[in-house]
Amino acid sequence: MATKLFLTDEQVEREIERLQESDLVKLAKREEYVRNRRRQYLYSLRSYEKKGKELAKSGITMEVLDSMLKGCGTDA
Repeated sequence: MATKLFLTDEQVEREIERLQESDLVKLAKREEYVRNRRRQYLYSLRSYEKKGKELAKSGITMEVLDSMLKGCGTDA
């Protein structure tokens, strides 16, 4: 029968410290960060597309927006 290995609190803390310093852990965390950022960017683009469809359906065009901006006295 296999026995379970229990770690002391001190052993757990040492293992955490070791893993936090590991280049492999840092690499995996960075990959996860990049992947999540790309997904967030994808969701933002989808949201802009949905909003663009709603604007187009309402008759809003780039020309209308540009003329609104020029009416504010700023350069587009």
